[in-house]
Amino acid sequence: MSNVHVQPTLVEQVVNAIVSEIVEGELPSNSRLIQDELARAYGVSRQPVQQALLLLRDRGLVREAPGRGLIVSPIDPDFVRKLYEVRGMLDGLAARLAAERGGERARIEGPAFLEEGRAAVESGSLNAQINADIKFHGFVSELSGNSLIGETTAPHWPYLRRVMGEVLRDDVQMPQIILGEHAAILDAIIAGDADRAEALSREHTSRAAKIFVHRLQTQQAASDEIRQRRTRRIR
Repeated sequence: MSNVHVQPTLVEQVVNAIVSEIVEGELPSNSRLIQDELARAYGVSRQPVQQALLLLRDRGLVREAPGRGLIVSPIDPDFVRKLYEVRGMLDGLAARLAAERGGERARIEGPAFLEEGRAAVESGSLNAQINADIKFHGFVSELSGNSLIGETTAPHWPYLRRVMGEVLRDDVQMPQIILGEHAAILDAIIAGDADRAEALSREHTSRAAKIFVHRLQTQQAASDEIRQRRTRRIR
């Protein structure tokens, strides 16, 4: 049966456009989001922009700021840690079930997802790398035969995309590490080794979370130190 490709709605397209700008660093934390400006930039009316911003607010990427309207939310290390704890469990379950149920399909279709990841790394595009990553994990989730895994993760992908962008942007070695880990997970699924597939998948997610949370905590500590120095000077 051939896959049916559903065209994203206009609101989904605006959501993806805003998230892409956040991922690429064009809309950093605390950037003000003005509906009229976004509508002009994307060539749409204010309504899909408004709906997109409400969705992003519900997903934690956007928040209200007194006197400023909506802004890009600063990243919360504690929320990231909790989100990746949940994702690690779901990814591990997906990989285990994929190894038990989808080894043959993984052997036939899986290498194309790895190749797309390699091409994305060579392109240098953060969005291309993140999209390839999402497709790989979506494929593993599909192989699991449990649709609730993907449905549970889906609302959090915009925030996860942002975190992945932060991890990839500042570490030139990380893209190759991710590719290697994806290849190892796929090999375990093809071999039908459910224990190994689950373990590798959970380690893959845990490593990314630890790297990012540590980096963000270090950045925040440095920012706090700078603020304290400025305060001392003012006094």
